[in-house]
Amino acid sequence: MRKAINHLKSADPVIAALLDRIGPYRIQYREPVFETLVRSIVFQQLNGRAALTIFQRFADACGNGGVTPQTVLKMRIPRMRSAGLSPQKATYIRDLARRTHKGEIDFEALPALPDEEILARLLPVKGVGVWTVQMFLIFALRRRDVLPTADLGIRAAMQRAYQLPALPKPPEMEQLAAAWRPFRTIACWYLWRSLDNQAGI
Repeated sequence: MRKAINHLKSADPVIAALLDRIGPYRIQYREPVFETLVRSIVFQQLNGRAALTIFQRFADACGNGGVTPQTVLKMRIPRMRSAGLSPQKATYIRDLARRTHKGEIDFEALPALPDEEILARLLPVKGVGVWTVQMFLIFALRRRDVLPTADLGIRAAMQRAYQLPALPKPPEMEQLAAAWRPFRTIACWYLWRSLDNQAGI
């Protein structure tokens, strides 16, 4: 991590200032497993507290077997809805469970794959977009060079840190972040923290 911090400090004075102000890098990771991706689907477009409550209810509904493809596929949509899931998210989670159960997605194989291949394997799942996969890459697979251009928090933090007149669009974000390579994830964590957000899935 020292190499990443030294690189960012020398590459970008704006990020260097955030590093000095925020202090040590303390990202919280999750395991790269089925349950983590389910969790990220539940958290989409919800504030953290509400999403956590719904996810916990859903996990409880799964029983002692935990959140697995098998327990999800045994559960009917009304039971999933009673945990607080929207109809769409219940459908998304069942689609992920089906694909995992059939072997289309092998979570044990994902850590060995490049980012582009992981995107290709996960994007066909209903309700899983680029942002969801990027969060999985960052917080589960621990990839150090991810720039989530669709993340509103990162866009807002970049606007404030670089004193931009409007939220930056992906091309402008890519340009600003070019100097951070190959440690864009680390810079993004500091940007999240600069907004006092709890970054994670």
